[in-house]
Amino acid sequence: MPTVTFVNEKKSIEVPAGANLRSEAIKAGVQLYPVPHNYLNCMGFGLCTSCRVIVKKGLENCSHQGLMEKAAMIAHPLTFFARLGHEKDLRLACQMQVNGDVEVQTQPSVNWHGENYWS
Repeated sequence: MPTVTFVNEKKSIEVPAGANLRSEAIKAGVQLYPVPHNYLNCMGFGLCTSCRVIVKKGLENCSHQGLMEKAAMIAHPLTFFARLGHEKDLRLACQMQVNGDVEVQTQPSVNWHGENYWS
């Protein structure tokens, strides 16, 4: 069974292959959402982009980004700035399936000033 390691929480869980990261994190009690999104979120449809995570290790063990996830990452203003410098490894937990061992950082910071965009 694949292992998901949450860096910020210093917690590892075993999940079935092909499991949805958001569902498994919620079952394990890992807080994916910042306030107020912990109460007001899209319930896993990929619209609010508040369940974003950075895949630190094991990106090859994650499902590929679908069209909906790519569009949400570019169109949503908060995620657009969070994505700068993490174009490949910033993912939405609600849209990602885990197929092998991964290490993720929950609630990554937002690059408000666009240092990586303007340089």
